[in-house]
Amino acid sequence: MLWTFCLGLWGLSRQESLWRDEAATWQVAQRSTAEIWHMLGNVDVVHGCYYLLMHWLFECFGPSTTTLRLPSVLATGVAAACVAVVGRRLAGMWAGLAGGMAFGLLPAVQFYLQEGRPYALVAAGAGISTALLVALLQGRGRTAYWAVYGFTVLLGGLLNWLSLLILPAHMATLAWSRAGRTVWRRWATAAAAATVCVLPLILFSRGQSAQVSWIPPLTWHMLIGPAVLLVTGGACVLLDRPRASPLSVTAVGLPLLAVPQIGLIGLSLIQPLFLDRYILFSLLGLALLIGTGIGSAVRAVRPRHPRASVWVLPAVIAVATVALLPQSLAKRSPSSRVDDVLAVASDVRRLKQTGNAVLFVPSARRDTKSVSPSAFSGLQDIALVQSPEGSGTLKGLEADPGRIRTAMLAQRWILLVTDTPEVAKPVAGARDRTKTAVLKKYFRPVADKQDRGRRVTVYERRTPAH
Repeated sequence: MLWTFCLGLWGLSRQESLWRDEAATWQVAQRSTAEIWHMLGNVDVVHGCYYLLMHWLFECFGPSTTTLRLPSVLATGVAAACVAVVGRRLAGMWAGLAGGMAFGLLPAVQFYLQEGRPYALVAAGAGISTALLVALLQGRGRTAYWAVYGFTVLLGGLLNWLSLLILPAHMATLAWSRAGRTVWRRWATAAAAATVCVLPLILFSRGQSAQVSWIPPLTWHMLIGPAVLLVTGGACVLLDRPRASPLSVTAVGLPLLAVPQIGLIGLSLIQPLFLDRYILFSLLGLALLIGTGIGSAVRAVRPRHPRASVWVLPAVIAVATVALLPQSLAKRSPSSRVDDVLAVASDVRRLKQTGNAVLFVPSARRDTKSVSPSAFSGLQDIALVQSPEGSGTLKGLEADPGRIRTAMLAQRWILLVTDTPEVAKPVAGARDRTKTAVLKKYFRPVADKQDRGRRVTVYERRTPAH
């Protein structure tokens, strides 16, 4: 846990950068509870519990990148500790310690370790529920543990209902370990109760499925990542030496790794949903399997070189840390994300003049204004008719194309906030097409600043419109 905390605190601010997904958390967390509830009726209900949690943290500790990201750091540390506990119980101290330390080094985990989004918290819940299940299967837990197990699964489902994919993974573990009828009955009761409680969220969020319409359909090249993970996990399985009990690291780790991956692939055949962050918790299984591989290496060295065996894990961790150092540094830099909302806010401060107009293409780039409103003081948001807070949305409501065109033609100077060409998508929607067409025909660019995926361009009116 301490090792993972150190990895998380290292470069936590990412040079005071903030990208678009985190900007959504930032702006929603600063709204009132009533405004958040209003928004959840229209958009992002799947993240509602997380937004309310961050709202409370922002009220207690103030808005900052530390407050935004520290919950993910702490949650990842808890998840790593759960890997260590499960690994120790199933394969011994070295396997547990190795798995726990390996978890924080996994590249995907290092990315979301410092992310102001709920995926690390979901991983922590998955780790706790898996540790509880192992304790119960080993006869260590009390009956009340089943209630705690179900409640933990429920919390994970409320943070992201795709985390319920952990239930078929745990079901596979029960089957693999030949659990008794009583265990099956209690597990089924806890799992069903958690699922039923999450079901209203699932059904309601289906009405907001347009939010994920940007996710591309599943293609063969998207399966390369899961295939690599499964091959790596499979190689570690060969090193697992199960003890007398049928409950082994393989019985727990392999389903935890494979089932969520395969389950999300199956769901993506119905509706495109395949994003690795939705099943980040599956890497708990990979870490468990890596841990047992390293534990087996320690056991192999110990008979002939007992003193040297204690250095196997430190040596492996040191080599892995050095080998992954370029990736670790890259993931802690602003360029690791597609854009930087705060960088472009600084550009707006330098380029604006009081009384100028401002436009956003697409309108979602208004997140810059929501996160840094002071940077836009004195600027007229001429397309906006209702604020994000008032409309219960993330980007606000804009006027119809005709009104936007009329408002633009009444301006002498316009600042445009948009994406850099490298990350920009084709302009879509009548409003955005109107903005770009009017700027191209009646205005000329006089200043342009591109920084970390965002772009600010100052346009001057060419000639009066007729």
